[in-house]
Amino acid sequence: MRMEIAIFLRTVLLCVCVLAIVSPASSQNADTILVNGKILTVDAKFSTHEAIAIRDGKIKAVGGNSEIRKQAGPQTRVIDLQGRTVIPGLIDSHIHAIRAGQTFTTEVNWVGATSITEAMNRIHEASLAKKPGSWLIVAGGWNAEQFKEKRRPTQADLVEAAPNNPVYVQLGYDWEVMTPAGFAAMGIQSDDDLPRPGKLERDASGKPTGAIEDGGGFDVAIALFEKLPHPTFDEQVQGTKSFFHEMNRLGVTGVGDPGGNNLNPENYQPLFKVWRQHQLTLRIAYSLCGPTPGKEFEELKSLTQMLPQGFGDDMLKFNGIGERVTWGMNNNDHPTEENKEKYYQIVRWAAQKGMPVTMHWPNDESADALLSIYEHVNAEFPIANLRWSVAHLTNASPRNLQRMKAMGVGWTIQRPNAASVENAKELGVNMGAGTDAHRVASYNPFTALAWSLVDSKNAGSVQRGPEQTPTREDALRAYTIGSAWFSFDENKRGSLEPGKFADLAVLTKDYMTVPADQIAGIESLLTMVGGKIVYAAGPYTKLDNSH
Repeated sequence: MRMEIAIFLRTVLLCVCVLAIVSPASSQNADTILVNGKILTVDAKFSTHEAIAIRDGKIKAVGGNSEIRKQAGPQTRVIDLQGRTVIPGLIDSHIHAIRAGQTFTTEVNWVGATSITEAMNRIHEASLAKKPGSWLIVAGGWNAEQFKEKRRPTQADLVEAAPNNPVYVQLGYDWEVMTPAGFAAMGIQSDDDLPRPGKLERDASGKPTGAIEDGGGFDVAIALFEKLPHPTFDEQVQGTKSFFHEMNRLGVTGVGDPGGNNLNPENYQPLFKVWRQHQLTLRIAYSLCGPTPGKEFEELKSLTQMLPQGFGDDMLKFNGIGERVTWGMNNNDHPTEENKEKYYQIVRWAAQKGMPVTMHWPNDESADALLSIYEHVNAEFPIANLRWSVAHLTNASPRNLQRMKAMGVGWTIQRPNAASVENAKELGVNMGAGTDAHRVASYNPFTALAWSLVDSKNAGSVQRGPEQTPTREDALRAYTIGSAWFSFDENKRGSLEPGKFADLAVLTKDYMTVPADQIAGIESLLTMVGGKIVYAAGPYTKLDNSH
């Protein structure tokens, strides 16, 4: 009996030892490997590899095909890239994604339309899908240069496309056009019915054209948009999911959202619902604006009482205040001393609280008004580790870039001047790329890469030579690891290195070698966020479990 017990115990001990040896090996197998590709890691050396292994949502290894295949086990999913290029998931450092999601399924989208005819066809198709009398809204994301006709749509174009619907079309924050039914629905008959300083556009004979001139400010567009019907809560939830999936189609896996116009605290609830349901397919780092003119400080203090910096998780987190911290400093090249003092009090408070601040400031000539306040605060409460930033600043001068570098202030760029980008690189200013979509620009990151960072012309169509054009490597860095810096995530994502999140995109064309005029047409065939497939098309369609 004792011998039988001894034999049994030895057998059990042997099994335990075998399991101890076997289990660690099997437990280290990759969940997914991608092989036979061109993996652009965007690490410090901008290394290129053939394959990548993923486990538990993170990158386990990158290397050659044979090396990575050794990471596979019986349950490992193997994806053959067939020579395709893989990049880190793109991160748009400055996009109004939360607001865009609110209305994405209820608006008409002109992104990618190449002619007035195509744009009007989209209006017409939308009119057929809605009841007569329903509003059709194009809230931006387009410009006349994208159309072969090189012009804006006319009221007559809109009426022909949708004779039975009120139609509203907005171009950035500068100009709107509506059908007569739209003017009637808003009760607009003369200049007196418009928000100031808006005026009805008139032709040479003095007859209204159907368009509205905004007079150089944002207030007209903001007020007119508020008069339009708002989507229901359920429509906003669905729009959020749909817009984020659309961004995944373009290889985007994360965004920095700076708040903005027509976005109030209650408008974040659809986003929060999608997050609670664990259905986010983009990593969101969001900032809060001061909603009410004159009450910004009071409201920001109230809104952030239960939002310590970084509150949230790896999919959604609070990332400070901006881009319109106060209405008085917003798009104001000549702020009064009172404007500057109110702004100073808020950003000083933010520095004390350890919060990032991002500020919309397009003009370098007036940037001293902003940077002087930053320097004043920095002397009291150093901001070097808080990831403060200036957005836009298209023609950033070496002097102002030096001031930013001295304080550790970063620059989120959208269609910048090429020389400014080169100066910022030489000075070591942290740069993140973005679109500022979707009111004033297309949300397509490859359009931004083609127009702003790679093509032989800059945003103003001024010719520039190769020595003035950022390299494709630099451009991709700005849209990945560069953008990750602004949300304190450069050690978690933005490059394809072991230990980082497996956020990546498999591209339709090789970004590094395709002709510059084809970059804008690149899309993703397979997008992963944390190792999970959130978008798949073409040969990988069957892998899409995102719906």
